[in-house]
Amino acid sequence: FEFSQKQRSNDLICSFFGAFGSSYLYGYNLSVVNAPALYIKTFYNQTWMERYGEPIGADMVTMLWSITVSIFAIGGLLGALCVTLLTKLIGRKGTLLLNNGFAVIAALLLALGEKARSFEMLIIGRFVMGVDSGIALSALPMYLGEISPRHMRGSIGQFNSILICLGVFTGQVLGLPELLGQESRWNFLFAFLALPALLQLCVLPFLPESPRFLLMERRDEAGAEKAFRAFLGKKDVSKELEEVHAEGRAQNTLHMASVTELLLNPALRWQVITVIVTMACYQLCGLNAIWYYTNGILRDSGFAENVIPYIVLSTGGIETLAAVVSGLVIERIGRRPLLIFGFSAMAFFFGLLTVFLNFQDQYTWMPYLSFTCILAVIASFCSGPGGIPFVLTGELFEQSYRPAAFMIAGIVNWVANFAVGLLFPFMQESLQTYAFLVFLVVCVLGAVYLYFILPETKNKTFMDISQSFAKINNVPLGNKEIENELAIKAGSKEVEENGKVIIDGEIESSF
Repeated sequence: FEFSQKQRSNDLICSFFGAFGSSYLYGYNLSVVNAPALYIKTFYNQTWMERYGEPIGADMVTMLWSITVSIFAIGGLLGALCVTLLTKLIGRKGTLLLNNGFAVIAALLLALGEKARSFEMLIIGRFVMGVDSGIALSALPMYLGEISPRHMRGSIGQFNSILICLGVFTGQVLGLPELLGQESRWNFLFAFLALPALLQLCVLPFLPESPRFLLMERRDEAGAEKAFRAFLGKKDVSKELEEVHAEGRAQNTLHMASVTELLLNPALRWQVITVIVTMACYQLCGLNAIWYYTNGILRDSGFAENVIPYIVLSTGGIETLAAVVSGLVIERIGRRPLLIFGFSAMAFFFGLLTVFLNFQDQYTWMPYLSFTCILAVIASFCSGPGGIPFVLTGELFEQSYRPAAFMIAGIVNWVANFAVGLLFPFMQESLQTYAFLVFLVVCVLGAVYLYFILPETKNKTFMDISQSFAKINNVPLGNKEIENELAIKAGSKEVEENGKVIIDGEIESSF
């Protein structure tokens, strides 16, 4: 079943603008703190001297900087906790629109903190930006997953990852000394946060709401039909509407499930465990430690201070390229192989990195091998683990459980993010060159779990995916009524005879 060029264009354009302001800002905030790190620490010391008349201690500087970096994750956790309520009250698109307000507030706090001589404004601004990212990383994959035809769901879902990488790369480019990476300009790096948010505020109102949300949660069939037509670029969307209706009739739960209901449902036990493990590995695999402390890692590896910003720039380019390639091949290779390969390759290169770091003082060329390993770790991450966990969270659950699932995934994501951001500097001090072995173990465990537990979800309906977990969850595959509902495919005729449903043909639907 081939889609028209117009249909593909509509999907891609809507996905791009839906993702741009949200994912992009999250990626930008991962890298933007690297370039001005020394200037911000100097600002902390100056402000401390002005207030208390004495220099700030080295331990206090480290603590304030760790808080500045890691409080982003605390805000993200709060944002993730709000997602279920927001998406229920104002929808997926409405949540993304509202979320841009947090980005604008954060930009003002971070950009004006130096002028106000308040390092507290920087810390609060990072917290507010974290709230924005916490909401975005749950609401956006939910929106993209619900507007995407199933044979393109993985590729469109990877827009989330691609734009995170693009945000990281932009932060690195703007952080160059020739641009905004100077002591007199570093606050403009944070003022830039307002631009993508304002762009999304201008564009997103013209995009449709999720048709699945409109039909299954708002019971707005006319709105859902209009949204399907906009996303698919065709007039006849009766097949897509019928598939969503079938899913609604087949579900046992008629209301939006709470987190407690999701956790206590035995039929979803391994889906929940899989999301928790995958999202924990997404953060604990160590890539954010590399982003938060790239400059320090390269400095310790022996690179000259004046070339570090340009070396860092190449990491963002490799990440973006790997994410684009992953998006192009995900519907051919599948989610499961890319995840297993990505975590396995990361483990291998973390091992090599540890070896090279231990010998970097003995050979002048050894730092270059260390840097090559860092690039390989980044490329391995973006080949699968960088975006697929968000796609999976949307695919493993039916409509009524999806918001609660994203809340659980968000909580795990941001708690792990906070732990890495706060603890990695101390891990470096205590373990030194062996710190990356911790991440190696996490990657190996993640790959092993996914190999034995995760089924392939490529080109399957949401209900098909739920059924694939039935055996491992020790629940029945479902009754005949549910099977009949799931068997509805585009072009069939349903007739009722003596109270029994008879399906005399098969249709193929996009969703």
